[in-house]
Amino acid sequence: MDLIRKSNFDGFIGEQTLLYGETNRGKTQSTANFVQFLVESKKIPPKEITILDFAPNLEIIKGKKIGGRIEDYYTLSFLCNNLTFDGVIIPPRLKSTSRKELYDNICKNYKKSSSIMEKYIDHPTPILIINDVSIYLHLGSKKTLLNLIKQAKTFFGNTYSGDSIISKTTKLLSILERKKVDFLIKNVNNPIFAGNLIFSG
Repeated sequence: MDLIRKSNFDGFIGEQTLLYGETNRGKTQSTANFVQFLVESKKIPPKEITILDFAPNLEIIKGKKIGGRIEDYYTLSFLCNNLTFDGVIIPPRLKSTSRKELYDNICKNYKKSSSIMEKYIDHPTPILIINDVSIYLHLGSKKTLLNLIKQAKTFFGNTYSGDSIISKTTKLLSILERKKVDFLIKNVNNPIFAGNLIFSG
């Protein structure tokens, strides 16, 4: 278990923080807690905080809790600069029954996620929050994403990195995803492995 005190969130301001790990490890909860800290404790104007939420809606698939958006864990996140797209993100590995369907789903997700990334590039804010980075990386450029991260004075995001949702159909996707995630881990200045994140006041 990794114990992170909310009082330590001060140390994440001005850094590029990326939480990475398996599903159900508290990554989205942690990210939402950081947003809450910025808004309520640091009194940062919410519109200076941009949220790009690439996560699927929270649901149980094959016995696993998948997805979950920032707003599910911090209701006042709506006050922030939430950049949105039409439709929803599809969890591609768990909702695809063939390689064709998998590719169709990651293409749809890429169009949604890249569209709001472009909005941020046009109108950046000092703080950038990204939930579920790996959704974009299935088809998107790791260098484009890193450049986006570096536009912000403070970045806090999370990404799936694991083996629990790999199947024969999705094995190649998972290999490519892991390589891109590893690139980000090496190129941000505050990567944190999410074993099981617990927060203390």
